[in-house]
Amino acid sequence: MNKRFLIRNLGVYYMLLASFYFALTGAFAKALGGGMSSVEISFFRNVVGLFIILWAIFKYGHNSKGGALFLLFMRGFVGIIAMMAFFYNIANIGLAEAFTFAKTSAMFLGLFGAIFLKEKLGFWAWFGILIGFLGIVFIMQPNLGFTKNHLMGLLNGFLAAVAYMSVHELRKAYDTKIIVLSFMLSGTLVPLFCMVASEFFTVPIYLDFLFAKFIMPTPKMWIFIVLMGVFGLLFQTYMTKAYAASRHAGTVAAVAYSDIIFTLIIGIIMGDSLPNLMAGFGIILVIVSGVIVAMQK
Repeated sequence: MNKRFLIRNLGVYYMLLASFYFALTGAFAKALGGGMSSVEISFFRNVVGLFIILWAIFKYGHNSKGGALFLLFMRGFVGIIAMMAFFYNIANIGLAEAFTFAKTSAMFLGLFGAIFLKEKLGFWAWFGILIGFLGIVFIMQPNLGFTKNHLMGLLNGFLAAVAYMSVHELRKAYDTKIIVLSFMLSGTLVPLFCMVASEFFTVPIYLDFLFAKFIMPTPKMWIFIVLMGVFGLLFQTYMTKAYAASRHAGTVAAVAYSDIIFTLIIGIIMGDSLPNLMAGFGIILVIVSGVIVAMQK
C-alpha cells in the first residue's frame, strides 16, 4: 500500500526533496554571505554549472534554429541580475523572507502572461495573485519604511519573471541546453566583470549588490561553495524528476512552495529571528497564493 502510494505521488516526493535541497543551497549561500559578496556567490554558483552544460552540449549536441540572439542575451543578463539581488537578500534578511520575495516571480509571471500573451486568467488565478501581493505588503510592513532589501526582493521577483517569460519565445528558436547556457555564461561573465570593475572604480553603496571586490575564499568558504554547488545540482535534478514523474504539473508546482517552510526552519537554526506576526501572516498568504496560482492552468 505504501509503495503504491509512493509511486502514485512520486512527483510530489521528488519536489519535496528538490525544495529541501534548494533550501540547503540558500543556507550555504547565506553562510557565505557573511564574508563574501552576493556578486562573488553568484559567480561561484554559476561557473560550475557552465562547465556542466558545456560538457552536455559537447556530448549530446543541440537542436537550435537560432535567430533570436538578442533575446537569448537578454534572458541571461536579466536572469543573473535577478540572482544577484536574490543572494543579496539572502545575506541581509531572514532566509524564509528572501525565498518568499523570490516567489513573487510567479505572480509577476501571471500578470505578464495576461498582458503580453493574452492568456485568460480565471477568478481564482486573479485572486491568488492579489493575495500574493497582499502577503508581500504584510512582509514589507511599509509603515516601518521601505528598505533596500524590499527593493531587492521585488527586483528579484520581477526580473526572474521577465527571464522566464523570454523562454516562451526562445524555445521556438533554441534547444533548452542553449537557453541554459546563456544563463550560465551570463552568470559567470557578468559577476566576473563587476568584480574586476570594482578594483578600478568606486561604486555607489546602493549598487553593492552588483559591484564588489573579489575576496579569496578561505578553506571553510571553499567547502561551503562546493556544498552550495552540490545541493544546487541536486535541486535541479530532482525538480526535473518531479515534473517528469507527475501528470499534474500544477500539484508539483504547488509543492515547490514547501521550500519556504524549509528555509524558515533552517534560518532559525542559523540564527534568524522568527518573523513577527504580520510578516508571518504575509508568508502564509504568499504560500496560499502560490498554491492557488500553480493549480490554475
